[in-house]
Amino acid sequence: MADKRKASSIIGTLVVVLVGALIAWAGSQGGVTVGSMPVFALVVIFAFVVQWLAFIPSYLRQTERFYDLMGSFTYIAAIVLAVVLSGATDARSIMLLILVMVWAARLGSFLFRRVRRAGKDARFDEIKRSFSRLLMTWTLQGLWVSLTLAAALAAVTSKEPKGLDVFAFAGLAVWVLGFAFEAVADLQKNRFRADPANKGTFISSGLWSVSRHPNYFGEITLWVGIAIIALPVLQGWQFATLISPVFVCLLITRVSGVPLLEKRANATWGGQEAYEAYKRRTPVLVPFLGRKKR
Repeated sequence: MADKRKASSIIGTLVVVLVGALIAWAGSQGGVTVGSMPVFALVVIFAFVVQWLAFIPSYLRQTERFYDLMGSFTYIAAIVLAVVLSGATDARSIMLLILVMVWAARLGSFLFRRVRRAGKDARFDEIKRSFSRLLMTWTLQGLWVSLTLAAALAAVTSKEPKGLDVFAFAGLAVWVLGFAFEAVADLQKNRFRADPANKGTFISSGLWSVSRHPNYFGEITLWVGIAIIALPVLQGWQFATLISPVFVCLLITRVSGVPLLEKRANATWGGQEAYEAYKRRTPVLVPFLGRKKR
C-alpha cells in the first residue's frame, strides 16, 4: 500500500507539473518576453520553485503551519513579478494587481491565524510524514496559484493592453461581491467559534443562513470577477486561461472544499433534527438557489 501511494504521488506530481507547463505555454501566447522567455512562463516557473523551496523545511520540520501563508505570499509575489517584468502600467493591470494583493493578504493572514490557534492543520496529519505525498501537495499549490492567477497574468503580460471598459467595471463589481461574501462569512464564523456558548454546535446565522458555505461562494465569485476584467485583453490560446474560475469551482466543489466539510459536518451533526432542518432549508453553495421550505 505504501509503495502504491508513493508511486501515485510521484505520478501525480509529474502530471501537475505537466499541466503547469501547458498553462504556461497557452498563457504566454501574445505576451511580452524578457529576452526570449515569456514573462507568463517565468511567473509560472517562479510559483512552482517557491513551493519546492518551501517544501524542504516543511518536510524536515514536519510542519504545515506556513503552507497557506506561503501560498498567499506566492500569489502576491507572482502578480507583482508579472507587472514589473512586463512593465505594465495600464489601469487594468494595476486594478488586477491590487485586487489579487488585497485578496491574498486577507485570506493568507486569516488562514495562518486559524492554523496557529488550532496548533495544526488536520489535512496534513498523514501527508507530512511522506516525502512524496508532501512534495505533491506543495507542487499542487504551485499549480493552484498558476491556474487561479492565469487569466490575470495573461492580461497583465499582454503585448496589447486595453484601457478600462465595461468589462473592467462589471468584473470589479463581481469581485467586490465575492470578496465581501468571503470576508464577512469568515468573520462571522470566527466570532461564532470564539464564543464558548457555541462549542460543539454549527453556525446557521448571518450569511451562513443563506448558504452552508458562503465563504466558498465568495471565493468562486471573486475569481469570476477577475476573469471578466481580464477577458477583453485575451486572444488566441490565452483564452485557455479562463480555466481560472472553473478550476477554483471544481477544486472547491469536487475536491478539497465542500465535500470534505460536508462529510465532516454529517459525521458530527448528521441525524440531529436541527442540523437536518438546516440542510433542508439552506443551499450547499449558491445563496437561495434550490432553497427548500422548512
